[in-house]
Amino acid sequence: MIDPIFANINKIIERDSKATTYKFALLRGVIDIIQDNSPYIRFSDDRVIIPTGLLLEKWLLYYYPILESETLIPQINGDINLAFGVQFRKLINDYRSLGGFSAFYNDLSNKGIPTLLQPDFLGLSKKLYDTITRMPMKYIGRSVNKEFYSIFKCEPGTRKLTNGSIDVAYLIHTYGTFSIPVEYYNSFRVLGSFINGQDSILFKWAQFSVNASHQPLSLEKVIAGLLRSPITERDVRESKRIYRSALKKEGKVYCVWTGDLLTKYDVDHMVPFSIWKNNDLWNLLPSGSRINNKKKDKIPSVIRIENQSELILKYWNLINECQPVRFQREIKISLLGDKYNNDWQSAGQTVPHVHIHLIPRYTGDVPRPQGGVRGVIPGKKGY
Repeated sequence: MIDPIFANINKIIERDSKATTYKFALLRGVIDIIQDNSPYIRFSDDRVIIPTGLLLEKWLLYYYPILESETLIPQINGDINLAFGVQFRKLINDYRSLGGFSAFYNDLSNKGIPTLLQPDFLGLSKKLYDTITRMPMKYIGRSVNKEFYSIFKCEPGTRKLTNGSIDVAYLIHTYGTFSIPVEYYNSFRVLGSFINGQDSILFKWAQFSVNASHQPLSLEKVIAGLLRSPITERDVRESKRIYRSALKKEGKVYCVWTGDLLTKYDVDHMVPFSIWKNNDLWNLLPSGSRINNKKKDKIPSVIRIENQSELILKYWNLINECQPVRFQREIKISLLGDKYNNDWQSAGQTVPHVHIHLIPRYTGDVPRPQGGVRGVIPGKKGY
């Protein structure tokens, strides 16, 4: 049986909002602090208390090289900037002639931030604190518990200016504390290196290849090779072309998630391609553009799939008529397995149950549209 806390962590990583990288930075920071076995960690009843300043240090070290990079490495969706982007780039510019990232880290951990740069550093640290405590700490875990601050609790500090050294110790003693349930601490302590990826099979595989090579070889290049998918953008476009051709012959097209009649539509991957590199025809369904944009990398819940199973089966029948050999081969391998006996329709009637093996890890909730929607159970939230 899967430990419920492990299951919750998995849901948080997969389902919680991913509009920015804040969630990843928060989880990575907490895990790194726990893995470092920081002496500042203390226990109180059923919670573990950690100085927020330690988390600020981690975020400073995570985001500095990303924002300093000449190559754009997006950290947020859309055209807006990170909440602390302006302040961070100002500090990066301050250190550009002083030795860059390495010099900054040396000042932060040993010498202290130079007096002339302290206003910029303090402005950035305050902005980081506000961002961390008001955003990811507030919202993380809402896929498990709808309450705000359901996992993280914050206790503010004094945040008073000082004439002493501005360094990591200053951050630790100025910015208060946060706490997490002890069961999450134990999970992060045991599995944290796997969650962060340092001990993942993929990372270890890449490390082995680099160490075994007698030629210059970067870890990044090996990982990119290991992650390369055989399915190209051209393959995806061709599958969608086939699907649109079938829908054109059908005439009227309905959004599979709302039942609304569509004049324009997207061909949506039911299980998002970013999560599972599956380009099977059964995994393609017509969706309203607005719903598809909100759905993004979420998967419809079991209830939503059950509610919309009639439309799902309608489109499966449609694409089966156009591409019977490919469709039946793909649905047999990916979904039905031994249930398939040349009568996929009978097995397909249990589509929500057949699909269950995908649900525990990946399923989320596609957003509920405004107004009247066909197929929505009254009182149920989301999809």
